Amino acid sequence: MTEINHRFVQVNGLRMRVAEAGTGPLVVLLHGFPECWYSWRHQLRALADAGFHAVAPNQRGYPGTDSPPAVADYTMMHLVGDVVGLIGAFGEQSATVIGHDWGAPVAWHTALLRPDLVRGVAGLSVPFTARTPVPTLTAARGRFGDTYYQLYFQQPGVEKDFESDLTESFRRVLFGISGDNPQVRRLVVPEGERFAESWLSPTELPGWLTEADIDTYAGEFAESGFSGPLNWYRNIDRNWALSAPWEGARISPPALFLGGDRDPVIAWYDTSTLEEYLRTLLPNLRHFELVAGAGHWIQQERPEITNAALVDFAAATSR
Repeated sequence: MTEINHRFVQVNGLRMRVAEAGTGPLVVLLHGFPECWYSWRHQLRALADAGFHAVAPNQRGYPGTDSPPAVADYTMMHLVGDVVGLIGAFGEQSATVIGHDWGAPVAWHTALLRPDLVRGVAGLSVPFTARTPVPTLTAARGRFGDTYYQLYFQQPGVEKDFESDLTESFRRVLFGISGDNPQVRRLVVPEGERFAESWLSPTELPGWLTEADIDTYAGEFAESGFSGPLNWYRNIDRNWALSAPWEGARISPPALFLGGDRDPVIAWYDTSTLEEYLRTLLPNLRHFELVAGAGHWIQQERPEITNAALVDFAAATSR
């Protein structure tokens, strides 16, 4: 089995932990919330075996990577800057950049702001969307109400929702918005509850998720906690303000989108028109796919499908 190695690199003054495998053209894999490099365990090996240098950083604020103390140090500009710095730290002129969940907007915006560095961009589970006419959280409140989870995450102290029992938190969240949960969760936090408090804790895990996987996630976050990751959410409206100069801009590099049709994030969109909508923003969209029965954790739930799509895309954008 291809070995995954770990080391630290200096990126924009941060000590960043990275997992990597293989040699060849650089492919950067950006995790989401509440995850880390481990969410790419299947893709690191598949890309390495296909002749690529696959690198999955733990992004700023995540386990093993420095966590700046100020909330304002986690804007999209900082996150894109980290990807730019990471490409440079590996001595490369360009990379295929792939992101899942929160990592998807970082990948999309890296391609938007620095297309010269991006051979191809792929987003998993979170499509690129046009800038809203009002601040993002205002738009979210109008559409989803005051209990929408991104509004809830603005509150100080919600870190305890996850940190009080890391193992249970990961059991509930990973199962909760997977395609295996018969009742896919709406991403709201009812008044008086904590995030995922009422979510089912499965007595039996689905085949793609093991107790060892959950223990790995819990172990990763045991020291770092959740302040850094939640600070990404606390910059949502700041990101909206910072993105004003790019309103109406389209992403020019070759693009791919992959998601699950049972993902509650995908449920926010009209799936019958999603591909057409994305093509207005991604004129070089090469691949669009919604995988039947899959939920939010697409690269873990359906590794074979994800691996095939990403290997083909990386190969096509590295010629």
